[in-house]
Amino acid sequence: MDFTNKSLLITGGTGSFGTFFTRYLLKKTDIRRVIIYSRDEYKQFEFRKNFAEFDNRLRFFIGDVRDYDRLRRAFHNVDYVVHAAAMKQVPICEYNPIEAVNTNIQGAISVVNASLDTPTVRRVVALSTDKAVNPINLYGGTKLVSDKLFTAANSYAGGRTVRFAIVRYGNVANSRGSVIPFFKQIIDNGVDSLPLTDERMTRFWMTLDKAAAMVITALESAKGGETFVYKNPSFYVKDLIEAMLPNGKYNLVGIREGEKLHECMITSTDARRTYEYPDYYVIYPNYDWWTVETGVIPGGKVLKSDWEYVSDKNTSWLSVDDLKNLLVGM
Repeated sequence: MDFTNKSLLITGGTGSFGTFFTRYLLKKTDIRRVIIYSRDEYKQFEFRKNFAEFDNRLRFFIGDVRDYDRLRRAFHNVDYVVHAAAMKQVPICEYNPIEAVNTNIQGAISVVNASLDTPTVRRVVALSTDKAVNPINLYGGTKLVSDKLFTAANSYAGGRTVRFAIVRYGNVANSRGSVIPFFKQIIDNGVDSLPLTDERMTRFWMTLDKAAAMVITALESAKGGETFVYKNPSFYVKDLIEAMLPNGKYNLVGIREGEKLHECMITSTDARRTYEYPDYYVIYPNYDWWTVETGVIPGGKVLKSDWEYVSDKNTSWLSVDDLKNLLVGM
C-alpha cells in the first residue's frame, strides 16, 4: 500500500500494536505523518524518546477517545485511522464496568463521529478481539457493540469515500498483558511451575507483524463493513508451558472469571457470509446496501455454512519444538 504524503492516526498508539505499527510505517513507507493519540503522558514521553530519529514525522496528542472535541482536533487532515484504544483486561473491565462501557463503546462512537465529520478521512480500521465472539464477559460485550458501531457507520457515510472495517484477532504473542510475559515474570522470580487453568485450553498464535499486515490489508482493500481475520496456527497452553519451562510443571488453577477454553474467531452463523483467502478470512456485512457483486474482494471462496474458526478445531498446530523456536528472541 502506498502511504506517500498520507497522514495516519492511531488511537491508543503507545500500546504494543501501536508501537510496532508506527515503527513499521516510519521505516518501511514514505508516510508523511503518524499521529499518536493516547491518554498516558509518560508513555508518550518514552515513546517519543524511542522514536527520536523520526520526530519530524510524528505528532502526539494527549487525549481520551471519550472526548469527542479533543479527538476531532487530532483528526485534522488525517487520511487513515486505526482505532486501537480500549480497556482490554477482563478482570478490570468486570470491576469497572462503567469505565469499560465509556471507553470501549462511547470511545467507538467518538471515533466513528470524528471520522464521519472529517472530510479527509478515507479508511478507518478498528481492532477487535475473539472475546467479541459469543461474549461471556463485559470486555467482550463492549467490543461486540463496538464492532457493530463500526460496521453500521458505513451506512452513514453517504456520498463520502470513507469506509469502516474491522480486524479481529486474539491474544498477540508477547504483547503487553499477554500470557508469555506473564509466564516470563514468574519464571524470572525463580518459581519452578506455572499456573494453568485447564489442560485442554488452546489459543491461536498471533504475532504483531501478522496483526500489522492484516491492518494494512484492511486499509488497502476494505470496501466497507468487513471483518478481517488472519489465519493462525493453534497451540495448547500446556505445550507453551513445556516450551518455556524446562520441567514443564504446572498447577491447575481453574478457569478464571470471563475466560474461555478456546478462542473463537468466526462462528458457524457467520460462516455463510465468510470468504476464504490465502492468508485470511473476511466476514462480509449483512446490510441492504451491501451486495456480492460490488462488495466481495476478488479471489475468495465461500465457506461451508457449518464451518467455524475455533482454536481447538484448527487444521494448523504448533508443537512444543515449534513454540520453542518461535520464543527465541522474544
